[in-house]
Amino acid sequence: MRYMNASLLNYEHFDWLKTIEFYKNDLSVLQKRLAEVAFKNTGKEVMADVEHFQNQLIVQKNNLEELSHGIYEHIHHVVENSRVHSGKVAYTLVEEHGKKKDEFTSLVNILNGLRKDFNSFLSKWM
Repeated sequence: MRYMNASLLNYEHFDWLKTIEFYKNDLSVLQKRLAEVAFKNTGKEVMADVEHFQNQLIVQKNNLEELSHGIYEHIHHVVENSRVHSGKVAYTLVEEHGKKKDEFTSLVNILNGLRKDFNSFLSKWM
């Protein structure tokens, strides 16, 4: 069986977790801005968009929480495996790490798209 140094994975884990915290904070800011728009504009057209973005903010916050939880579980598996193999992890965990990286990258792309759409919405209604 092949192994890899666990510390290489840990650097990415901590970067991911810091980025997730950034996006959680960003979603809170977007939520406040959305509340401002809803307060200032009460028309049906704007309220449909407000509801859409409200739902998206909730969904993406949940996605961030789930991803964060999955990363912590993965960290736990890496730590346990590295204890057994003197600081190295089995390549099955490296493959799992790659899947987490893909999930992370995908979610970041979704969040960036949401932010872009939200900023367009703000420019229309603020």
